[in-house]
Amino acid sequence: MFIRWSAAAAAAILLSSPGLQGASAADKPTDPQIAHIAYTAGVIDINAAKQAQKKAKNKDVKAFAEDMLRDHEAVNKQALALVKKLNVTPEDNDTSKALSKQASDKLAELDKLSGAAFDKAYVANEVAYHKAVNGALETQLIPSASNAELKSLLQTGLKIFQGHQQHAEHVAAELK
Repeated sequence: MFIRWSAAAAAAILLSSPGLQGASAADKPTDPQIAHIAYTAGVIDINAAKQAQKKAKNKDVKAFAEDMLRDHEAVNKQALALVKKLNVTPEDNDTSKALSKQASDKLAELDKLSGAAFDKAYVANEVAYHKAVNGALETQLIPSASNAELKSLLQTGLKIFQGHQQHAEHVAAELK
């Protein structure tokens, strides 16, 4: 039940935060805000993967966590290189702050679990989290990005993260 609430909360944060509704050009997040939101989303999944590497018991869940760690670290490395190249400072904002707070709460909740219960909860959260982030990338962040290189990096990230969602769904189905 909490997993569903967590996914709904993530989606609500990503899609209803100021600047992400797209009501007008003035309401759109700026490129520095988009960069920070995207980077924060990656850090959240890196931290979740590190927790799963320590706590997961199922070999498929451990392998999935390794993939998440590798891929999200690589995308965040590319993002940092891009903002440095463009001389842009990512700008913290209400969306990235809310995502960080929710992720911290989720890590604490997952930390109380062990064994198969942890494995199932971690993977279910990964499915929900990737759905929410992919939806925000597709409908809000990519369309709002002004810089072509940032937009391209977000589009590449979306393709990778859609694959992550499918992978998580597959692992979740195997755990039932």
